[in-house]
Amino acid sequence: MVLLRGFYRLTRLQKTVLVAAIIMTSFFVGRMVYSQRLERHQRVVKDVDDALKSPIGDELDGEIENHHRHAKEALKMAGLVGGRPKRGPPGRMKHLPPDHREPFVDHDAAAHSHHGDENGNDGKTATEKQPAPTQPVEEKGKAPVADPKLAGDSGKPRLQAVSVNERQQKVIDMYRHAWKGYKAHAWGHDELKPISHQSSEWFGLGLTLVDSLDTMWIMGLKEEFKEARDWVANSLNVDQSRDVNLFETTIRVLGGLLSTYHMSQDDVFLAKARDLGDRLFSAFSSSSSIPFSDVNLHTRRAHGPKWSPESSTAEVTTIQLEFRYLSHITGDNKYKDAVDKCMDSVQGLPRPDNLVHMMINPNSGQFRPGTLTLGARADSYYEYLLKQWLQTGKTEGKFRDWYVASMAGVEKRLMRRSAPGNLLFVGEEKNGGQYYPKMDHLVCFLPGLLALGAVNGIERERHMNQAKEILHTCHEMYARMPTKLSPELVHFNLAGGGDDIQVHPKDKHNLLRPETVESYFILYRLTGDKKYQDWGWEMVDAFEKHCRVDGGGYTSISDSTNKDNVQPRDKMESFFLGETLKYLFLLFSDDNELVPLDKYVFNTEAHPLPIYTP
Repeated sequence: MVLLRGFYRLTRLQKTVLVAAIIMTSFFVGRMVYSQRLERHQRVVKDVDDALKSPIGDELDGEIENHHRHAKEALKMAGLVGGRPKRGPPGRMKHLPPDHREPFVDHDAAAHSHHGDENGNDGKTATEKQPAPTQPVEEKGKAPVADPKLAGDSGKPRLQAVSVNERQQKVIDMYRHAWKGYKAHAWGHDELKPISHQSSEWFGLGLTLVDSLDTMWIMGLKEEFKEARDWVANSLNVDQSRDVNLFETTIRVLGGLLSTYHMSQDDVFLAKARDLGDRLFSAFSSSSSIPFSDVNLHTRRAHGPKWSPESSTAEVTTIQLEFRYLSHITGDNKYKDAVDKCMDSVQGLPRPDNLVHMMINPNSGQFRPGTLTLGARADSYYEYLLKQWLQTGKTEGKFRDWYVASMAGVEKRLMRRSAPGNLLFVGEEKNGGQYYPKMDHLVCFLPGLLALGAVNGIERERHMNQAKEILHTCHEMYARMPTKLSPELVHFNLAGGGDDIQVHPKDKHNLLRPETVESYFILYRLTGDKKYQDWGWEMVDAFEKHCRVDGGGYTSISDSTNKDNVQPRDKMESFFLGETLKYLFLLFSDDNELVPLDKYVFNTEAHPLPIYTP
């Protein structure tokens, strides 16, 4: 009552000021309480998120998800937020497809010890702690609806194996054996010479290490990945006065960095990829839209190879997936525009039945008429036609049309059957129309490509049958050799009266190539036929018998036709770890959601890149 009487004695102005002060005080007190409640509830959600990201998250999925849902519902009921707050730097938000990232799972069983400094760690690796994978957020656009033949029932993709079976564990053991030799004798160098315990250098970019980063991630090799990540952060130097090949550096190094950035969301890989991409971009300085084959990383001066002014057609048309994805995640369209213009220019050239010649001149922008082949110098041109269509969610129909037309040309001009076994194969046509019944091991990528196109609606039955038949031929290239390892290329008998497959002396070598097991993986994933797993296991057995080097590493061999004297070449290609072992590991998995084929497209070096809608 006293306060009320006092209030009535105040003047009108004094009453107004007092009421305003009370209102403002109430507002600020309420705001403070609101902020405290918001902070408390958001802390609950963060704790649940952290639990979900921990290695035990899979075991507690159901219980944690319930707590997570209840916490968010409590926030909404309290009227504090409309949903879960976004996390991470704003610049990353559009780059991560939902549910594509998950915790790093280490499959290091007690029975399989790791190899430490006693195996030759030269001290170049850093001890910086590996950043934890970040929470998945929206990527620009939406991925296509999962095809049940491409992915599992739930459609939720995984980039790392949750568990491994006996065959997969064997592949992990093979990887660790190879890594042991590389770490001991070639750390930071391009490739290992496993017999002489030396290294070999090509581009000076740690090819073996960078090429296999995503292999380690998929296998869950936590310790090895951290070693490699630290080397990339502290020792990978892309500013060298050294000529590198645009194609090989793009598919192995740029592709490996981009794939690993997508999986780990570690900005170290993105920064290196963009720096490297800018230097390689200098190749597009020719007088046409066709890039030069070689670039000096320091001076950024591009030129043709020393022995020719020309680039191979595969070199200039198998960099598109990587440069287009680099534009997608950086927002800088210059990379995409350059490779798109190159591809459009190639399509504008005369092509017999939509098949390309092997060589093209960057200055004139014209083909040099020559061999029509799906082997070396032309192979991955055809691969990237289909994969560019898939990469952007089937939104760019021109790539599909180009692919369909080229496969019709392959069937018309290059496919034949051997005698007497009726094996379907893809040969070559020399300039002038002469047919040559020779098939490179490189061509064994084709069955996987045909099958991938078939399940995406392209000549479903016809192309799938062709894929199965050609892959059977590729398997015969292994099974008919005494070592059970394919030679680099074979010739087929068209006349009968002898063996279907013939091997010339200069073609007997085996380089641990991945193309056949790549197609085994894709055909198994799409058909479920376990014979492809069994064929892959035969390959593992042959590698172990004839290529494994005591002390670490695997070697290519000079003679696949002589099991008693394979003549080791003392060379372990980077693609053995980056491709061959990765595809073997995925082949032996029965988890269709481990790098699902409707969410990812593999570049020609087996680096998975996410499908997105531009």
